[in-house]
Amino acid sequence: MERAHDGSGPDGAGGSRVAVAAHIASQSEDLKRLARKHQLATLAYLLDMARLEAETACRTQAPAET
Repeated sequence: MERAHDGSGPDGAGGSRVAVAAHIASQSEDLKRLARKHQLATLAYLLDMARLEAETACRTQAPAET
């Protein structure tokens, strides 16, 4: 069953691009651990790539510190 998103909430759907990318990175890490625990090596690898991409998005979208 799909949930309707109203643009707010703890899933980060209403946050900034950086907040959403950070949330995806966190969730990807958790899912990767679960996949590895159950010997799903390819899935764990893909989830790790998703995490790395999300972390890169966080770094490139974050405002530069002065």
